[in-house]
Amino acid sequence: MVSSWTLGRRITALCAVIAVLLGAIAVTAAVAAASSRAQVKKLINQAGPLRVAAAQLPGFLVDQETGVRGYAMTRTDDSLTPYRNGVARQLRLTADMRELTDDRTVLALLASIDARTAGWRARIAEPTLAAVRAGGRAEDMPVMTDAAKAEFDGIRTTVAALQARVNANRDALVNEIRRGQNVVVTLLILAAAVVVLAGAALALLMRRLVTRPVVTLASEVRRVAGGEYDLEIASTGPPEVARLAADVNAMRQQIVADLGTVRQGRRAVEEANSQLGDANSRLERQAAELTRSNRDLEQFAYVASHDLQEPLRKVASFCQLLQRRYAGQLDERADQYILFAVDGAQRMQRLINDLLAFSRIGRITNGFTDVDLNRLVADAASLLGWRSDQVDGHISWSTLPTVCGEEPLLSALFTNLISNSLKFRHPDRPPKVRLEAERVGGEWQISCIDNGIGIEPEYADKIFVIFQRLHPKHEYPGTGIGLAITKKIVEYHAGRIWLDPAAREGAVIRFTLPVVPAKPDVDPKLRPAWIPSARDSTHAEEITP
Repeated sequence: MVSSWTLGRRITALCAVIAVLLGAIAVTAAVAAASSRAQVKKLINQAGPLRVAAAQLPGFLVDQETGVRGYAMTRTDDSLTPYRNGVARQLRLTADMRELTDDRTVLALLASIDARTAGWRARIAEPTLAAVRAGGRAEDMPVMTDAAKAEFDGIRTTVAALQARVNANRDALVNEIRRGQNVVVTLLILAAAVVVLAGAALALLMRRLVTRPVVTLASEVRRVAGGEYDLEIASTGPPEVARLAADVNAMRQQIVADLGTVRQGRRAVEEANSQLGDANSRLERQAAELTRSNRDLEQFAYVASHDLQEPLRKVASFCQLLQRRYAGQLDERADQYILFAVDGAQRMQRLINDLLAFSRIGRITNGFTDVDLNRLVADAASLLGWRSDQVDGHISWSTLPTVCGEEPLLSALFTNLISNSLKFRHPDRPPKVRLEAERVGGEWQISCIDNGIGIEPEYADKIFVIFQRLHPKHEYPGTGIGLAITKKIVEYHAGRIWLDPAAREGAVIRFTLPVVPAKPDVDPKLRPAWIPSARDSTHAEEITP
């Protein structure tokens, strides 16, 4: 029955027996220790002080006798001081001793001492004092008689009996304390012996039920690992080790069964490696093509900024020349055609410039620095002051933080937002623009609030798409790229931008900037050669007159 127990069950049974033994020892030791502590407390607080008081009592009695004798011989009041002090101290001392003991013998002896000393004072001391005061001779005084001496010797005998009883009680208490300490020490030695025996039993159990079967199992596993795949692994030891051996044997059988599959897989892998080499070659070719494509895009940007704009400038210049020289000399339709050509050429130039500005965000950089947003907003408000004055507008802002970013980009960001708010003003009220900042976690949330015509919530995502417009260009001019540039600037600074749909009046655009943003991995030698223009299809226009 016991042989079928699991290793855990056997260890649990052994630990339970040890716990019961140690628990019994601990309880007994605790009881003995508590009793010993009580005896020590009694020794310190009662027996010790009682013994000291018993030793002091004879001195107070002697003071009374010598005081009376001295007064009888000297007849001076100073000689009575020891007598009076002795009486007071004796009475106080015996009262204290009664508080320190509950031994009936000690209490009876104390009562006897008080009664006999009171009788001695009544029969011997007080009559002697009265006789001295009456002028009697010293040798005739009651204190000088043999009877008085015998009576006082009897009091001393009683005091000696009291001291003997007090000392006997103290010695008995000391012996009890020693016996209790011996019991505690014996129990501790017994507990140590139980722990040592339990450790030895546990070590023997582990060696017999774990170490030996595991060593045997490891030896057989090594043989299998050496190539003896047909070796049957025996299941020995406790149920846990037997199950482990069975699992290892099952694994051996599965390995033998999978060897054929592995060999077939090896051949398949070899074939796949050859195919993978071809795939790697294709990836390298695609990477090279992507590199060439990027170079082509860079070349396109250069062409768009120089070669492509040159013919546009010529077209616009000659169309403007035709407009100035032949205006009114041709028919009305010809003048309209020339106006369309001039406007189209100029619009194409603005679109190309804005597209280049949009594509260069994050590629050509001056590096991140600490930027005071209060100064940037003040500069933007000053730049747009003439436009605000034209419409009786008001631009204000609360205290804004200092962030880490690119100053030209952040300046363009605030200029675009303020310009949009002034541009899309409500026809029935002067425009008001308010910039506020609030820290939310690890980000600054900055809001641009205006009282303009507002934006419907269903267009919240559309306004940040490049070249997207919500109004005809004859109502609100612009290329439709301003808020797209704003969004890209914010995202370049690891932030987010969105339209708050809960605005009751006008539009509220919010964006975030990190409190401590990470610096982008760029070449610090590069310098920005541009500043984005403040144009937008829905909330931006050209800010240069």
